[in-house]
Amino acid sequence: MEQRWQLYMLQTAAGMLYTGITTDVNRRLQQHQQGRGARSLRGKGPLTLVFHCAAGDRAAASRLEYQVKQLSRARKLLLVAQQPTCLNAWFTQSD
Repeated sequence: MEQRWQLYMLQTAAGMLYTGITTDVNRRLQQHQQGRGARSLRGKGPLTLVFHCAAGDRAAASRLEYQVKQLSRARKLLLVAQQPTCLNAWFTQSD
């Protein structure tokens, strides 16, 4: 059975943005909230899910995650504000 991967962005209490991929956004958010996720988020709570979208298979999700992580903070905030349903199209139109 093929898993559907999602790309997600979290915001810390201090405003830092964190980007990751998962097959279950709610489960992963709970892990981060409990301190069992990325070390960079431990003690930075409360965490807020500010964006998530479908990302295809694992390889496609990893490529999208890399692209998002290369964006400036201003572009990441624009992404969060626009909430596109398709990141591939968003990257194509914003080039």
